[in-house]
Amino acid sequence: MRLHYQSIGQGEPLVILHGLFGSSDNWRSIASALSAERQVISVDLRNHGQSFHHPKQTFDLMAEDLLNLLDELALSTIDLMGHSLGGKTAMQFVQTFAERVRRLIVVDIAPRQYPDEHSIIFKALMALDLSKFSSRTEASEALANTLPDPMVRQFLLLNMQKGDQGFSWRINLQALFCSYPGLLQSVEPDVSVEKPTLFISGGKSDYVTDKDWQHIKTLYPQAEHVVIDGAGHWVHAEKPDIFIQQVNRFLADD
Repeated sequence: MRLHYQSIGQGEPLVILHGLFGSSDNWRSIASALSAERQVISVDLRNHGQSFHHPKQTFDLMAEDLLNLLDELALSTIDLMGHSLGGKTAMQFVQTFAERVRRLIVVDIAPRQYPDEHSIIFKALMALDLSKFSSRTEASEALANTLPDPMVRQFLLLNMQKGDQGFSWRINLQALFCSYPGLLQSVEPDVSVEKPTLFISGGKSDYVTDKDWQHIKTLYPQAEHVVIDGAGHWVHAEKPDIFIQQVNRFLADD
């Protein structure tokens, strides 16, 4: 069982982990821009994108998946960046395999436990009969009453893939739904993480509050926090130029 990944550029490796319902495809433009200075490896987490499906999904397992990929690629140390679910996975990885990470970037997520905000999405997607649709547009229209934001629907429906028998889900919805309560849990370290760390959050997002940041500083003593005004949870997609500038600045600071 190996993770699918996309690699671009040459030099010191930066590994990117996407969020829930996402994939490495979501990061292509960001990875391309960042690859001018380094090798960028965008990974599909288990049960996402083109990676393997498995009934279990925990932060420990995802950290082990990443370790196996680094060993496969003969990468002794990396810079690591994760968004949302990928950010929590990155925090788990640096706690468990600290010697493999030089610098850590966490995008719009804190290590705390979060409330359930996605069960409605899981249930809406699993209720769709994909055999009835000839296009993603038709599926989006069917979801409109439950999920009124068209941008959210567009993002989610990137997980529909069309084959000879019609549409199917590329993402392992059932396994993720069953594992979801565990993915809401805290990934706070038992001891402080002594790694250069950058937390980037969106000014319009409530995923990282002032209270979160005060607590994060005790867990990650070397961390800095950058808030990008005008951006929400998908800060890298909403303000890509500023996001890329901040990532390059942090990674260039030796």
